[in-house]
Amino acid sequence: MVTEAIAGTPPLEGGIPLTQRLAARGLDAVTALVLPAVFCVIALFIYPFFYGFVLSFEPKSGTWLANYARFFSDSFFHGTIATTLWLPLPVTIINLVVAVPVALQVRHMRWQRLLTTILVLPITLGTVLVAEGLLNYLGPQGWFNRVLMTAGLISEPVKLVHNYWGVMLSLVITGFPFTFLLILSYVTGIDPVLEQAAATLGANARRRFWNVLLPLLMPGLAITFCLSFVQAFSVFPSAVLLGAPAGPTRVISIAAYQAAFEEYDYSMASAVAMIMALVQLGIVVAVIGLRGRFCRGPAAGAKG
Repeated sequence: MVTEAIAGTPPLEGGIPLTQRLAARGLDAVTALVLPAVFCVIALFIYPFFYGFVLSFEPKSGTWLANYARFFSDSFFHGTIATTLWLPLPVTIINLVVAVPVALQVRHMRWQRLLTTILVLPITLGTVLVAEGLLNYLGPQGWFNRVLMTAGLISEPVKLVHNYWGVMLSLVITGFPFTFLLILSYVTGIDPVLEQAAATLGANARRRFWNVLLPLLMPGLAITFCLSFVQAFSVFPSAVLLGAPAGPTRVISIAAYQAAFEEYDYSMASAVAMIMALVQLGIVVAVIGLRGRFCRGPAAGAKG
């Protein structure tokens, strides 16, 4: 005990130093590195969320539920829920359906890194730049319509911007790389021995996919669906630049923006944001709940 005291390590109960007792409970110098990240999460996400939640119950006039009553009684507000869902749900499904076969094919290719780099290139462009590019390419005087009209395939420009289709194309382009990367990580994590064993038993490629790969991919597909859906659900720049903000693409984020910066009603904007978060949470919980119905066996193992 005297030797430990001389060495500068304070003795505690049972002669165990304090640093060792804290490390046994997961509290050491490495754990302290998490503290800045925790502070940022609290300051930038948790506190603003609870502040907006409380603010949503402080309307300019009426009872504490006046903002929510206004939202669900006015079709101009509650109609944005269906409009918003009509964009991310098809986009997420399309990206998943396309990303799965592409990822299954890319995992066996020699130039996998090069192809992956090309496919994820839209992520580096950003939503606004993609929207500007689509305006120039798919607009009435864009290359797409000019080529079709020069070839005599159409007599007048096809309207692909400032409507639903323009926003949907933008979300597909910007969302596919994210979906593809997640799917590729899950696909490459499946032990190839499982597929080889099914082939040895006489299963063809289709049966191996439906009976082996897909059940193992379902948990990953559920997580990918949730992340891709949340990313597409918060669409704002595309809906403004490529859509019709006052018409078919007036999504719920635009309603929150207009309440905050056009009506200067931050309480109502907070209520719209809370409803937006609740809708997202409902979809995510439903998808994660359905995930438990599928196989959750080991998808990774002694691979290669």
